[in-house]
Amino acid sequence: MNLQHLNVKIMASEPLGVDPEVLIPVFHKWIQTKATKEMLVDVADYLHVPAGPGVLLVGHEANMSLDHGDNRWGFLYGRKTVMNGGNLDRMKAVVSAALEHCLRLEDDPALKGKLKFRGNEIQLILNDRLLAPNSEAALKEWEPDLKAFLDRLFKNSKYSYQRHTDPRERLTLDVKAEGNFDAAGLFQNLA
Repeated sequence: MNLQHLNVKIMASEPLGVDPEVLIPVFHKWIQTKATKEMLVDVADYLHVPAGPGVLLVGHEANMSLDHGDNRWGFLYGRKTVMNGGNLDRMKAVVSAALEHCLRLEDDPALKGKLKFRGNEIQLILNDRLLAPNSEAALKEWEPDLKAFLDRLFKNSKYSYQRHTDPRERLTLDVKAEGNFDAAGLFQNLA
């Protein structure tokens, strides 16, 4: 399986600690100051949508959001453009980018350190139903690369993952690791 269009959601600590609306000017500032490697285009407010995308930062290479999908807050990074390298390289690039942005948010003065991300719970989503249908067979094909990546991400700590079984959904895994991981620790594990 040639992974492209990978999404990752890093779960936020509960309770959220900030009004999600505060991210609108924060994301606008990212665009204005070219704060990221990605080309950023616009900000959209979807906070009115129950269990929706929250505050969306639209980019050329990737979209990012403080997402409230499944009624759970987290930072969602969705890669849109094709990436080079093998599957492990691509997973590392996407998760590293998401973690880097989580750290930027945690350190943003406008958020006063109130927004934190848990590193022990993430969601991986393959956003390509043709190449990666939501099936057990597709998961089995992905598993060798997935396990190698998760072993590195969690430094061989115990972890588990569960596939969302609704065939109408994209291939989505809820990944949980034992232990105290935070965004900074995971980012360092991938360095």
